[in-house]
Amino acid sequence: MKLKVNASFCCFLYVFYALFLLSCEKRYQRPDEYKVDLFEDEKSENQAYVMSEDEAFDNSDMVFSTSEIKLIDSSSGRGKSIFIYKINSGNILKTTRDSIVHFPIEILSTQKLKIDKDSSYVFLEKLKGFRFIAEEKKIKYQWLKGAPVYSVKKKKK
Repeated sequence: MKLKVNASFCCFLYVFYALFLLSCEKRYQRPDEYKVDLFEDEKSENQAYVMSEDEAFDNSDMVFSTSEIKLIDSSSGRGKSIFIYKINSGNILKTTRDSIVHFPIEILSTQKLKIDKDSSYVFLEKLKGFRFIAEEKKIKYQWLKGAPVYSVKKKKK
């Protein structure tokens, strides 16, 4: 049994098959502008979050006001950069863990602090990680992440 296929019928099938393939193609069409920005209040990816003075005070385990803070050691290169500061004396404004603090005290920070010569607030939290450094240097606290250095002289109006 032989089938005779017409040339025009073959052309019709070819065109039909081509149109079928083209119609199945999906294209994503992205609008140039979104009318509603759902993430307007979110933080910018390129900018770090900086706490206000009240927020830093509330989130801290311990807060000092001191003018005697010095960078005594730092390490950078492999892994995170760390900075170790020594506080020789100060006034304790808040504590949640220790009722008595013996000076001098050493603290750890993952960022270099811009400390004024004037008295500044020191916002601390319990040390997280850095087990070997904590054991060797007997460090219990670290700088509160996201808390900048606030001068004691700058009061709210």
